[in-house]
Amino acid sequence: MPSKRRLRWAAIPLGIAAAVALAGCTPTELNGFLPGFVEDGTAATNQTERVSGLWVNSWIVLLAVGIVTWGLMAWAAIAYRRRKGQTGLPVQLRYNMPIEIFYTIVPLLLVLGMFFFTARDQTAIETQWEEPDVEITAIGKQWSWDFMYAGEDDDMSDAVWTMGIQAQPDKDGNVDQEQLPTLVLPVDQDVTIHLQSRDVIHSFWIIDFLYKKDMYIGKDNTWSFTPTRVGEYAGKCAELCGEYHSMMLFNVKVVEQDEYDAYVEELREKGNTGDIADAYDRLSNLPGTTGSPEAGSEEEGE
Repeated sequence: MPSKRRLRWAAIPLGIAAAVALAGCTPTELNGFLPGFVEDGTAATNQTERVSGLWVNSWIVLLAVGIVTWGLMAWAAIAYRRRKGQTGLPVQLRYNMPIEIFYTIVPLLLVLGMFFFTARDQTAIETQWEEPDVEITAIGKQWSWDFMYAGEDDDMSDAVWTMGIQAQPDKDGNVDQEQLPTLVLPVDQDVTIHLQSRDVIHSFWIIDFLYKKDMYIGKDNTWSFTPTRVGEYAGKCAELCGEYHSMMLFNVKVVEQDEYDAYVEELREKGNTGDIADAYDRLSNLPGTTGSPEAGSEEEGE
């Protein structure tokens, strides 16, 4: 058996080699090849690095468990293989309590650990801004998106909006990106997006932001984050929502504050003002009625 000193000297070059290999990794590689990062390591939002950290560390733990498991399997296959001249069944062993306790407790600890870190990070991501700098309502519909930017009035009378159409591919399947609905966000500002649906369940997904949330009729979801890098990003619906689900695409532009203000003012000058959150919902009937919410109120009055 090699001495501890020999093992120590053997571990030093291995450690140096591992450190050199990791130092040569790009931010994309260090973040598990996930989108949302550029060469200088700048994340797309204040939450992106948290998601990638959970992803990478989970894989490290799982890989370590896999290596130990594969090693034990290989060792058992070699050490207890049938030798030449052996016949019959090997000695049968049962009720090895230390081993049974080991393979019960260790997986339980792994599951509890994964749950703890996932719950911790999800709680942080789901925490909403109390007073966001910008509030936007993203509305999913078959098969496109409407975006409404809140103003100062509580009744949303001074809100501005854009209403999109689904992607328009040509005969070769190429999508005209200029026709896609575009969500504009100011960089380094606290943003809250209220998520609503006009018809069926959709899912709001900005790919580089590494997070997505469902949109339901009758239950509005909310997502708060801070965009941290100017740029253009792709978004799509991540919930199968009908025949043209794959055409439910949108763009995201993160811009400087003055450019964002100019964009909002441009929408105002076009006359795109007012609250459009509920005006075009397809499923607006109240339970037990056959008409609009107003019709339901009339029936109750009768």
